Amino acid sequence: MKDRLDEVLGSAVERGDVPGVVAVAFDREGMTYEGGFGERVLGSDVVMTPDTVGAIFSMTKAVTGAAAMLEVERGNLSLDAPAGEVCPELGAVQVLEGFADDGTPSLRPPATPVTLRHLLTHTSGFVYEIWNPEYAAYLEATGTPSVLSLEKASLRGPIMFDPGTRWEYGIGIDWAGQMVEAVSGGSLGQYFSENLFEPMGMSDTGFAPTESMLGRMAGAHARMPDGTLAPIDLATPENPEFEMGGGGLLGTMADYARFCRMVLNGGELDGTRVMSQETVDAMCANAMGPLRVAPLISGMPAFSNDAELFAGEEKSWGLTFQIHEEPGHTGRPAGTLSWAGLANSYFWIDRTTGIGGAYLTQILPFADTGSLQTYYNFESGVYDSAA
Repeated sequence: MKDRLDEVLGSAVERGDVPGVVAVAFDREGMTYEGGFGERVLGSDVVMTPDTVGAIFSMTKAVTGAAAMLEVERGNLSLDAPAGEVCPELGAVQVLEGFADDGTPSLRPPATPVTLRHLLTHTSGFVYEIWNPEYAAYLEATGTPSVLSLEKASLRGPIMFDPGTRWEYGIGIDWAGQMVEAVSGGSLGQYFSENLFEPMGMSDTGFAPTESMLGRMAGAHARMPDGTLAPIDLATPENPEFEMGGGGLLGTMADYARFCRMVLNGGELDGTRVMSQETVDAMCANAMGPLRVAPLISGMPAFSNDAELFAGEEKSWGLTFQIHEEPGHTGRPAGTLSWAGLANSYFWIDRTTGIGGAYLTQILPFADTGSLQTYYNFESGVYDSAA
């Protein structure tokens, strides 16, 4: 396995498909592969190593989902009660139907209340402006900030359809994080630390980097029009008003593997019970019925290409993982859980075979051809080596 995967990752760096990459593979017992290739920042001569820290963006969502499901397990949250009972703003949310001739948004009440299940499955009606031009137009017309501003006002936009009627990727998980804060009485980062990171030994993951993490950070890069990669500065807000449960974590792939192994082991890691087997089973099951994941059509090409991970293969959504409804082309079986982060980080959890992996690059736009194909090659290599 090591020779095969070293070749996959090393050759990707040599071709310029990625500036630097860290990837790990694991099973229920522990790590089976760790590799780092390339540079943390192009031109720096600082190499990527398995302990490199990066922004994992939407790989944060699964962690927030686990926190929300812990509160469901403890009886403090309900999947199907109106979410407005916990966060009153969610009880007042409106559906955007369009714009009047003078540009004023046309809003109406939703047909059904938003629930935590809707938020965790991306069926709430909340969206991202990156993939929804109508919502981007609403932000511009009203002066509402983007969620990337980390201003609380960014969460108070409308939904784009009645809850439960379709799947569209969005900021619902940020609202799930707000619900966890409401019932726990503390910040989301504090909740993660006490209930997830400390029990699982994840000392290199958090919303704010420790001094040790800062010394191991990888920098961001952009794919240029000519296909080359160049370092960019992705500034973060200096005074964030909330911790972004949908995409705010920094971490290492070794740490993320510990979270994934907890899921593989039904809520337990290295003898420590983090959540119940029943809760993990619920997280890993289709929670949106016949609805299916749809392609993401980009309206902001600097941030994302058009994207569909495992294009053309049928996928549903759990609480909060994408779920493969058929075998995938890399060798993953039906039922495999996975998702990604905006800067081209990816992970998968295969509870059938008992293996998984996590992969980190720091490249925009999302679904970068070079990085995504390298990830597919890495996952295929893990399955080929396990055969």
